[in-house]
Amino acid sequence: MTGMILDGVLMLLLVAALGYGIRLEKKLGALRAGQQAFAAAVTELNVAASRAETALASLRASGQETDLLHDRIVKAREVKAQLESLIARAPTLPTARPEPVEAVAAPVVRELAPVRSDADEERAQRMAALAQRIQGMAAPQRAMGGRDNVAAIVSALTANQSGKQSLKAARRNLDEDLFAA
Repeated sequence: MTGMILDGVLMLLLVAALGYGIRLEKKLGALRAGQQAFAAAVTELNVAASRAETALASLRASGQETDLLHDRIVKAREVKAQLESLIARAPTLPTARPEPVEAVAAPVVRELAPVRSDADEERAQRMAALAQRIQGMAAPQRAMGGRDNVAAIVSALTANQSGKQSLKAARRNLDEDLFAA
């Protein structure tokens, strides 16, 4: 009888151990699921951190570009102010013209640069207009006529060329400043 009682107690202990084992298996399963979820969260956190680092690097680069652009804007404003002061100091042309000089200026301009295309024709017209403006400034005598016009045109061309060179130099300096920055 003692053997049966011990067998019964042993069976009860085995059933209790089996129940405890099943309960422990469920808890371990939940723990494994939590561990996998935690691993997934850590992976997502790593991805988010790398995206944040990339965004921070691009933000820094944008900040540097912004500084460069700001410097370029400041330099461009300085150049603009210099150009405006140069334009303000330039002599103004009188509006009254004593007489039209198209008949005199056009042949002289054609002698200086023969007409070959529409662009050259446009240039000739601009030169004629320039000669009119120059004659309005200098008011040459009628006795010498064509020679004074040629001298005036040549001096105007020289002044125009030096003005173009100074503008080109200013543009080059501005471009160098912009690209250097």
